[in-house]
Amino acid sequence: MQSIGKLILVLLATFLTGNAWADGVGDSAQGTAVFKKCQACHQVGEGAKNLVGPQLNGIFGRTAGGLVGGKYSKSMIYAGEDGLIWSAETLDVFLENPKSLVAKTRMSFRGLKDGEDRANLIAYLREFSDDPAAMPKVKEAVQGPEITLDPSILVLVGDPEYGEYLSSDCITCHQRNGNNNGIPGITAWPTEEFVIAMHAYKQKLKPHPVMQMMAGRLSDEEIAALAAYFKDL
Repeated sequence: MQSIGKLILVLLATFLTGNAWADGVGDSAQGTAVFKKCQACHQVGEGAKNLVGPQLNGIFGRTAGGLVGGKYSKSMIYAGEDGLIWSAETLDVFLENPKSLVAKTRMSFRGLKDGEDRANLIAYLREFSDDPAAMPKVKEAVQGPEITLDPSILVLVGDPEYGEYLSSDCITCHQRNGNNNGIPGITAWPTEEFVIAMHAYKQKLKPHPVMQMMAGRLSDEEIAALAAYFKDL
């Protein structure tokens, strides 16, 4: 349960990007060139073997940390146990900044900041999974959906002590001083922004399946408590 709280908070950063999937699809041919950045640790295709990182055949639909014979950090295994499944959406978040999704991953890769590069790489990897026609879409910045909340939710006064209890495992990844060293800082967030971010996922207005699941497990009072704790941390 503690690792669930960690995933909830490290994934909050995706709310701030205001991103959604557009109509275009990645170019797998161009993704072949992008994959060269991965070849030191990963193989894909016929005869692919586990190296420092797991082979990537069949990555779509695979549980994180779940390939037999793969070398994984405990954090990656815990993420899989908490429900992280590799899809176009979750791979996109991970490839942009691996440690923002799995804080203590063994993968030292700093990430692909270019959304088109990520889409092309994901399209390339998709060819080595089932149903290759279901290509991932290119991610681009667009205005996210507007969330409306009952005013009674926004005026809830959270208990910061309860919030500290709920987040006890999270501060091992998110620094108390708010630094963004690979993990997005969430300290000193205005309470209303924090609550809206969590409810956007809870109402499935933001399209991240893992975050939707994690936020959905929190009550309104628990979200308010977390907001109260991190506001003054």
